[in-house]
Amino acid sequence: MNYRKRLTAALGALLLSGGISAASAQTAPGPTLAAVQSRGVVTCGASGASPGFGLFDARGELHGMDADLCRAVAAAVFGDPSRARFLVMTSPQRIVSLQAGSIDLAAQSLTWTQTRETNNGLEFTGTHFYDGQGFLVRRALNITEGSGLNGATICLPQGGRAEINAAEWGRSRGVQFTSLIFERTDESVAAYEAGRCDAISNDATLLLGIRSRLRTPDEHMVLADRISKEPLGAYVRKGDEQWLDIVKWTLHALINAEELGVNRANVEDMLRSQNPLVQRLLGATGDHGRFMGLDNRWAFNVIRTMGNYGEIFERNFGPNSQTPTPRGLNRLWTEGGLMYGAPIQ
Repeated sequence: MNYRKRLTAALGALLLSGGISAASAQTAPGPTLAAVQSRGVVTCGASGASPGFGLFDARGELHGMDADLCRAVAAAVFGDPSRARFLVMTSPQRIVSLQAGSIDLAAQSLTWTQTRETNNGLEFTGTHFYDGQGFLVRRALNITEGSGLNGATICLPQGGRAEINAAEWGRSRGVQFTSLIFERTDESVAAYEAGRCDAISNDATLLLGIRSRLRTPDEHMVLADRISKEPLGAYVRKGDEQWLDIVKWTLHALINAEELGVNRANVEDMLRSQNPLVQRLLGATGDHGRFMGLDNRWAFNVIRTMGNYGEIFERNFGPNSQTPTPRGLNRLWTEGGLMYGAPIQ
């Protein structure tokens, strides 16, 4: 019998015996939550070199959407986003480290794939960014689409899907190219700027961030081609459903908060809202935090410290950020996008 079934049976017996009331029932910490609470921090794998998703500033502080998701989970657990610890890892290391228990979640814009869930012992926690693989090239090449890269050398990251996607795209389109593989994003960028490759292929949003940091950004462009679907998000280990719930519902809380107009500035006032959706989100009613072993104000603490999904997007990809990116598919579903918060009820 797995952890959740044992817990359900135990709580059911207590409720029937009158030893505990449904309103006060608190789910006990599972293995990951217990370890996180004992350690005092949530440990996340991070790339450290992905503009918009995870990039260190001059003071050594990590900024980006992936980093903010990890901080949001720390806020859900501890009420304090500063209790997130980041371990910089390469693409191959992040999955192995998660499998081995060295990190609590891999928040490095990993693509949701069938193999990772069915063969690697991982569980996807939800899409926090919809992207697609593209190409960054020099304008001097005078090409407008990927087919113009026939005979080119393309810099690609090691250990992820990008190398496979590019190879499959090349075969299907009859485009022959030479791959130059690098472990780290900054190594790919250095090789590109040195003229060792004609293009970089990676997630298009990452390429926009790379372009903005090149010595002469206007001399480079991201082609319109998208050669893959990249639903990006965080992974946890299989087998601990409670921890999966915590990370997954933290993301849905961020999206729901934007849908409901709850933000960092008004969240205190919204505690008095008469909207039942807002009441449950912020823990004014219901035991939705206790169901996961958390305080009922878990989502309130997330929004109070990190803002809602739209605020996080604006901070990392808005027009005033260092990586301005159109919101596109990452708009709310009510605005023609794909971001849809599952109901907290």
